[in-house]
Amino acid sequence: MATAPHFDRPPSAPKPAPESCFRQYLRHSPPKNSDKPDNHERIRTTIPSYFTTGSPIRINHWKADLRMKISLLQLNPVVGDLKGNAQKIIRGIQEAGKEDPDLIVTSELALLGYPPRDLLLQKKFIEESWQIAGNIAKDCRAAPPVLLGLAQPNESAVGRPLFNAAALIDNGEVTHCFRKTLLPTYDVFDEDRYFEPALGAQILHLKNHTIGISICEDIWNDRDFWNRRRYQADPIGNLAASGADLIINISASPFTVGKQQIREKMLGSIASRYHIPLAYVNQTGGNDDLIFDGRSCVFGSSGTLIARARSFQEDILTADLQCTASNRISPADFTPESEIWSALVLGTRDYVYKTGFTSVLLGLSGGIDSALVAALAAEALGKDHVLGVLMPSPYSSTGSIDDALALAANLGIRSTTLPIKPIMDAYDAVLREEFAGCPQDLTEENLQARIRGTLLMALSNKSGSLLLTTGNKSEVSVGYCTLYGDMCGAIGVISDVPKSMVYRIARWVNDQNQREVIPGPVFTKAPSAELRPGQTDQDTLPPYDLLDGILYRHVELHESPEEIVKSGYPEKTIFQTLHRVKAAEFKRRQAAPGFKVTDRAFGTGWRMPIAAKEWYAD
Repeated sequence: MATAPHFDRPPSAPKPAPESCFRQYLRHSPPKNSDKPDNHERIRTTIPSYFTTGSPIRINHWKADLRMKISLLQLNPVVGDLKGNAQKIIRGIQEAGKEDPDLIVTSELALLGYPPRDLLLQKKFIEESWQIAGNIAKDCRAAPPVLLGLAQPNESAVGRPLFNAAALIDNGEVTHCFRKTLLPTYDVFDEDRYFEPALGAQILHLKNHTIGISICEDIWNDRDFWNRRRYQADPIGNLAASGADLIINISASPFTVGKQQIREKMLGSIASRYHIPLAYVNQTGGNDDLIFDGRSCVFGSSGTLIARARSFQEDILTADLQCTASNRISPADFTPESEIWSALVLGTRDYVYKTGFTSVLLGLSGGIDSALVAALAAEALGKDHVLGVLMPSPYSSTGSIDDALALAANLGIRSTTLPIKPIMDAYDAVLREEFAGCPQDLTEENLQARIRGTLLMALSNKSGSLLLTTGNKSEVSVGYCTLYGDMCGAIGVISDVPKSMVYRIARWVNDQNQREVIPGPVFTKAPSAELRPGQTDQDTLPPYDLLDGILYRHVELHESPEEIVKSGYPEKTIFQTLHRVKAAEFKRRQAAPGFKVTDRAFGTGWRMPIAAKEWYAD
């Protein structure tokens, strides 16, 4: 049995956690009581006043004898790139039009890119997006009707400044808007900061078809699927009660491992329950710490999957809701190792390119973490765009140096070696008087890490390459890392991947390539920072399978020490681990952003205080 919905239980973890319970908690605990955001000046634009959600409109594009076909544009937008995103959308509309669909649908906020965050507070940005939406409508005058995800200004004198909306483009004009009802304000989401919720069912009548329009979170609140719902409102139930014979959900739903299986089960359950076909479109790509897996899909009224788009790449999925035999169901590998690998490759590639870089560098220690990050970088960017930097000290073993060189050769990446002993000696000389009479301790170990961080940053500055950090979630959780040392860098590639899963993915890489990409000794030697003679990680930390089990329950399931003890973990180890997690909060606040692949990452969704008491320590 799994210790989590996404990872197999570590071998020494005494007792598994309830299946999927944290996901259910995340999405369906009661909404937090919070004051409304500060009043913002209302966004005033030149958008016509008839862009409101009054009575449903009717357009007459369908002929009675036509089958109903929908094209879903699963695109990879760049946040803030309105013109670039518009061109991508136009090309998608033109390509989809070749399939003669009756309706084309983009993902949530597709024109702006998701998540736009505080770009939404810039009035000119919103105004420009609507001008460009009008241009899209004119350029696609001959196309079928299109639902375009964007932000609609709230023209009333009350409420937040915007609506999260889908605009209908038809016959060269933007004619109507449909708004999002449920605004997530948990984990990485903060939509109540910007958006006003819709009131009432969002219905589009397309000739003789009644189409219910929902946006992302609107569909994650089904009262029958979830044991505990987050919201009292039920937008999908309202759409069904309004006579919808098709439900469309436009989404920008971030990836976490195992989520697609739950997503498809939920969507199928909704379609089956209401006996209504359901089309779901998701964006793909990486934006900052979030990765979007695509995998847009369509379900028939029986709840059966009848179409699925590709995973972790752009795609246009056209589905015939009546003649389903011709629809495409792209394969999807739901194994954790495959999902995380694909997500991190996509996230790395997009983060590098979307921030304006073309190459990366990283420190190669000869250990498992840097080996996996190097393999991910080579896959994401190509071997010619990755530099591995060896920085051996007097404590670096010959085996680690050999393993790092072998890894670079196996990947075909360039490597360079910068010994740090002369710099260590220089630091010792400068600090000798101040440190006189003091034994060597963690200070000297941290100096080594900071020397390496300085060298890597110097190479990054001089070459214009982006520096990748290589710390894993287990180390980041308990602060087993050095500020301004190994924490230097622009993105934490595996900072949300526990150490035990790092090993699993690394073995998977070798299995997939049917050769030893990551050298064998990397798997068998004891993990070590090699900052003093004979050092291993387990001098400081419990075994990683035990540590990861405790961290999962504390970080992702929010379990108290007492609850973790009841699961069979050693009490002393639990309290030591939780103390380290709390003490490392100031480090994580200064860390590079990291890609989110689990339900609870140390990123934008983690909001723990630094100057706070450990409430469980009494």
